[in-house]
Amino acid sequence: MTQPRILVTGATGRVGGAVVTQLHAAGVPVRALVRGEADFPEGVQAVRGDLGDPASLETALEGVDAVFLVWPFLSADGASDVIGTIGKHARRVVYLSSAGVGGEEEKSGGAITMFHTELERLIEASGLEWTALRPTGFASNTLGWAEEARTTGVVRAPFARLARPLIHEADMAAVVVQALTTTALLGARPLVTGPELITQEQQVALIGEAIGRPVRFEEVALDEAVEQMKAAGYPEELVEAVLPAQAEMLDNPEPVTDEVERITGAPARSFRQWAVDHASDFR
Repeated sequence: MTQPRILVTGATGRVGGAVVTQLHAAGVPVRALVRGEADFPEGVQAVRGDLGDPASLETALEGVDAVFLVWPFLSADGASDVIGTIGKHARRVVYLSSAGVGGEEEKSGGAITMFHTELERLIEASGLEWTALRPTGFASNTLGWAEEARTTGVVRAPFARLARPLIHEADMAAVVVQALTTTALLGARPLVTGPELITQEQQVALIGEAIGRPVRFEEVALDEAVEQMKAAGYPEELVEAVLPAQAEMLDNPEPVTDEVERITGAPARSFRQWAVDHASDFR
């Protein structure tokens, strides 16, 4: 059977990059959608295009069978045109959605889950084959602590006891590859998680173990965390969505599922393993 040709959006990100790497290693023809210069393994075709400009996607989509879609905006504006353009070329789209879709966070109107909800609706109505992957948090988001870990050995953030089943990007990518290259997940919305709940305080301690020197968590008040995020350049609507959602998880943590193992055949990697894999980022 001829291997499908796959277009990966978000190809320079952590998950998208891992998807490109895994597809290429499996011998699947893969294109990486980029807006600028980027390095990929030999044999991966980098093609210019921008999800903010649907007409720019035409060349990238020529001869493509399936698309891995990572939506980079905080609203669904323009998504209908992008999905329509994909539908003119490809037969399948695998969308990186959010665990909050269909849950309490969605009901609260959080900006993140609202656009994911709309994207899922548009994709399901498009006539394309589809899969909507609903992950919890990514372990790679803790890379935002890297500078503090390197320079002070202290990570200052809210919610020391916030526990989440964070996902290794390699596991998320392995699930994506199955959705793109097999029929096992057509029409599915799997809730994809890491293997266990780990508090933020524990995450920081495990990073310290991985780099061979102590790193500790120092909890800050919520108002200080708001100012930190704004000073770091996060959009106000993202700040207003993320911190209340995290506060809600203190007493209502996300569930832990075995979807990674069910879909890929391999157990999900622990946060400890993720920290070891990324120790150089924190040294």
